[in-house]
Amino acid sequence: MAERILVTGSSRGIGRAIALRLAAAGFDLSLHCRHRSDEAAAVAETIRALGREVDVLQFDVGDRVVCREVLTAEVARHGAYYGVVCNAGLSRDGTFAGMSGDDWDLVMRTNLDGFHHVLQPLILPMVQRRRGGRIVCITSVSGQIGQRGQVNYSAAKAGLVGAAKALALELASRHITVNCVAPGLIDTEMLEGHGAIEEILAAIPARRMGTADEVAAAVAFLMGPDAAYITRQVLAVNGGLC
Repeated sequence: MAERILVTGSSRGIGRAIALRLAAAGFDLSLHCRHRSDEAAAVAETIRALGREVDVLQFDVGDRVVCREVLTAEVARHGAYYGVVCNAGLSRDGTFAGMSGDDWDLVMRTNLDGFHHVLQPLILPMVQRRRGGRIVCITSVSGQIGQRGQVNYSAAKAGLVGAAKALALELASRHITVNCVAPGLIDTEMLEGHGAIEEILAAIPARRMGTADEVAAAVAFLMGPDAAYITRQVLAVNGGLC
């Protein structure tokens, strides 16, 4: 039986590319979405065509109670996951002076609290299976260098790096690696309405945006056997931006 990986936020963009790349590498998948269940179902059909098993889970990673209920049931159904990709996230950009409390809370709840809500019910089963595992968190260049208009997003993504590095220390002796992939400017739907693209492009040594597939390739490497001695690291996929 193939190992199973949970990918959160996998209905489109980077999450979709990650799921397809991991399926092509021979993993079975659990695909998470908050909305867009039709798009997640389409990704699942593509994965089934590759001969892999897949199911779709719909819930809000910001809801601690629901996360525990759904993921505990999934572990009972399929057994402990081999790997988890914490990709689900969102942004609510705006100047800090004008940022609403709701915009701050929503970004923190999804991008940072979701790390706890998703992983906490899954860690003990991963440890108890005694076969090692992989956790990859999708952070951002914004969490490394900050970004104007993204104080909430930058704070959440920086916090995610700190949380992942601390968890890596706790799990290293169990042969479970915990790493981050930090994309830069990636050509996805999240860029729609972003007003600073040209300014950011001018600062990128590679002079182009990255692709979701390039991010997915980094994740697939960290999920694979060749990355067994790599943990507590942040792999930047940003064209040399920082």
